[in-house]
Amino acid sequence: MGRLDNKKVAIIGVSEGLGYAVAYFALKEGAQVCINARNENKLKKMKETLSKYGNIQYVVGDVSNIEGARNVLDKCASFLNGIDHLVVTVGGYIEDTIDHFSGLEEMLTNHIKIPLYVINSSLRFLREGSSVVLVSSMSGIGKASPDQLSYAVAKAGLAKEVEIIASELLGKGIRVNGIAPTTIGGEFEPERNWKKLRKLGDDMAPPEDFAKVIIWLLTDESEWVDGVVIPVHGGARLK
Repeated sequence: MGRLDNKKVAIIGVSEGLGYAVAYFALKEGAQVCINARNENKLKKMKETLSKYGNIQYVVGDVSNIEGARNVLDKCASFLNGIDHLVVTVGGYIEDTIDHFSGLEEMLTNHIKIPLYVINSSLRFLREGSSVVLVSSMSGIGKASPDQLSYAVAKAGLAKEVEIIASELLGKGIRVNGIAPTTIGGEFEPERNWKKLRKLGDDMAPPEDFAKVIIWLLTDESEWVDGVVIPVHGGARLK
């Protein structure tokens, strides 16, 4: 018995790192999965690789506006006959400073606006017992580097979104949480021994270490965790 048996999980904005890993572990836990990105070739490759683990579908689409997000969520719900859980892993990292904040618009879109559009578009399908997980950053909830102005501000805003939306959805029994990773290193590869690739205290860790926490937040094991952003740093911030 998997911890997500027969659950329908939509993973929006997948990369070949974190989103890919979340899809893999969700399938291994018995879930049916729908993945989304703008690049169809990437999605096809992921589906081909992961199909042996369970039912995985994909939807090509841009969720950077409300119409696009609604279209993607509608298609995912159609493929899976509903959506039980939602994970938003839209990434993007730009370094900038107060002298030249060139990344501001893109960072605010990726980390503030897109999660709002996607959650709004999913509320027709989510119900009591559903879980939503967003991805902030240690830079957003802790100390940021001086060259991370737009990125850290956007990730800090995303952490506040988690709290506010969780509060709003209390009455519907829908949980909203987040994780705050350090640096997610490299692309995901199914079935590898990723634990050999890092040690406690490293600032960079493979996608699997962060994906496993996201999966836990989707399961009933975490049903009394709501409205928080969990730091996932492997002890790196203790140095």
